[in-house]
Amino acid sequence: MDPASTTTVLVLDRIVRAFKQGERDIPVLQGASAEIRPGESVALVGPSGAGKSTLLHIAGLLETPNAGRVIVGGRDCATLDDGERTRMRRAEIGFIYQFHQLLPEFSALENVVLPQMLTGKPRREAAQRATELLSHLGLGHRLDHRPAQLSGGEQQRTAICRALANRPRLILADEPTGNLDPKTSELVFHELIGLFHTEGVAALIATHNLELASRMDRVLKLENGLLVEVDPRQVR
Repeated sequence: MDPASTTTVLVLDRIVRAFKQGERDIPVLQGASAEIRPGESVALVGPSGAGKSTLLHIAGLLETPNAGRVIVGGRDCATLDDGERTRMRRAEIGFIYQFHQLLPEFSALENVVLPQMLTGKPRREAAQRATELLSHLGLGHRLDHRPAQLSGGEQQRTAICRALANRPRLILADEPTGNLDPKTSELVFHELIGLFHTEGVAALIATHNLELASRMDRVLKLENGLLVEVDPRQVR
């Protein structure tokens, strides 16, 4: 693997992460490496406690590894200061969580407008982009509704639109359908992958749903602190 490759959106190069528990170091990631290429959706699977969320936090520049490199869009993020890391997250990376984490006091439209305005986009332009995304996912008639007025599926669709609002290179998703009933989960997942392909964004999606994982372009399994690529047909 060439860590400096410009044909990748994300390179995780021999990532090591351990946590302190009293006097002991508890290893979580022990040299995990992977590449995510433009336009592909990659499932991240593994047993509970394997470190999937930790890996996503490191990939998203929310945590710093003890060793190894994170390269986003060809840029080695180890050299970035806190301000640069924040700007990189806003411009290059979108996050989707199991629980939508929408701002409750704002409408669906405003939740998708705000991250764009944080990067300096004019409100009118941000609102146009937000309206297009929300309408694409069937929420054109719910723009002015606050999260509490939306169903679980509608809330997660809004969160997906928020993650895509700034046209990131990379989406990182942590159990994005894990809080939905099976029927809604299936529908939202289908819309999620379709929108990723439409937008041309790369995605790394942690999930326990092996049936959904099997329908992604690639599957990475996190086990014993390492990432191993497995055949999607073998994970059901």
